[in-house]
Amino acid sequence: MLPGTSGDNLVELRNVSFSYGQRPILKGISMAVPKGKVVAIMGGSGCGKTTLLKLVGGQIKSQTGKVVVAGQDVRQLDSRALYDLRRRMGMLFQFGALFTDMSVFDNVAFQMREHTDLPESVIRDLVLMKLHAVGLRGARDLMPSELSGGMARRVALARAVALDPMLIMYDEPFAGLDPISLGVIGNLIRRLNDALGATSIVVTHDVHESLEIVDYVYFVSDGVVVAQGTPDEIRASCAPFVHQFVHGEEDGPVPFHYPAADYAADLKMVISRA
Repeated sequence: MLPGTSGDNLVELRNVSFSYGQRPILKGISMAVPKGKVVAIMGGSGCGKTTLLKLVGGQIKSQTGKVVVAGQDVRQLDSRALYDLRRRMGMLFQFGALFTDMSVFDNVAFQMREHTDLPESVIRDLVLMKLHAVGLRGARDLMPSELSGGMARRVALARAVALDPMLIMYDEPFAGLDPISLGVIGNLIRRLNDALGATSIVVTHDVHESLEIVDYVYFVSDGVVVAQGTPDEIRASCAPFVHQFVHGEEDGPVPFHYPAADYAADLKMVISRA
């Protein structure tokens, strides 16, 4: 796979750099997400994965380069055009981020009531359809506090696809889930993407579950793409960073120890002070 012409891609990042103050996060990064595909972005904590989602959604703007979504340069959009583009996106936040004072039904209905003029009877049917797709139609009257972690994530997924978005973004969708819930969410991500004819970006640490459902993988480290490929190519990769990440090895290109002075010298300094 990956990427043909620009016309095949729903999302493109072209030589994008971004810093928080003086701290560089992304350093001239480029990647493409073809239409209809599920693409994973992997890497260690703090490498800029969630920042990439914020750039695509226009929450923040890059200092250099272009972020193109559906043929539009996100950096150049005014507020109205940006909000119009965002209505065509769905977002599954880490740990779900449900509205705690709303029922399951009202959480899923929220976007429909906010952004459409649909009558309540139609909204009801659509909400039940989305909840049925994630297996939780019977939980529509429950409050978020009454849900398990896996159930809450499924409700959040139903809310993310409430308006049939062209692009669905997932920020650590597998975090904190038991093996059964993790498998359920993974299958739902793949099935809903294909059923809706959507495109999905999955930011995740979960290598093995992701490789079962995605079409392509980008590995990010130190603000750049250090490896990319199909799931089979990633599994077979001998690249040191990929091998360390896939196999969960303690040491490698990503060191176990944070940079520090020589340990023996540090101990001598402590002793001399004593």
